[in-house]
Amino acid sequence: MNAKEIQTEFIKSYLKPTLKIYGYQTSGQTWWKNMVDFFIIINLQNSQWNNKEELSFCFNIGIALTEKIKDSKKKKATYFDILTHTREETYLSENRKKGKYRESGWLGYRITENTNLEDFTNELKIDFESDILVILEKLKTLKDCVEFYGKIKIWGEILNEQIFKIGLKV
Repeated sequence: MNAKEIQTEFIKSYLKPTLKIYGYQTSGQTWWKNMVDFFIIINLQNSQWNNKEELSFCFNIGIALTEKIKDSKKKKATYFDILTHTREETYLSENRKKGKYRESGWLGYRITENTNLEDFTNELKIDFESDILVILEKLKTLKDCVEFYGKIKIWGEILNEQIFKIGLKV
């Protein structure tokens, strides 16, 4: 398999089913979870320099306020609705930030035509199930979001400002 086929199989066999178990819906390479006042969004972004032999990608992760999303029915959130633009490393423990498939990725993770799909999946399973999803599952209320993103100076400020503008209670 080439690098793109490995990534596609990873998404199909692990990422989509796992995020579905956690309550996420999907469209393309974006997953969202409706939490009533806000959405949690995970977006897989590929590098523009990817090719069949080698690719790099990252996850854009954040929240969108339901009142601010562009979908008129307020049922679907996209990458463009995210208020708190963070990448996967924001959610990874220190020892996972330099993971086996992150060391040489120019955007985040790296897959080559020599990447072992099972090993790659196992590594990302650790990142998602031990770090990323553990944190995202704690975001149950706007207060939880304000507390978490408040630790990230610019995103905490933007989130608080937008919550205030639309008159939501924290």
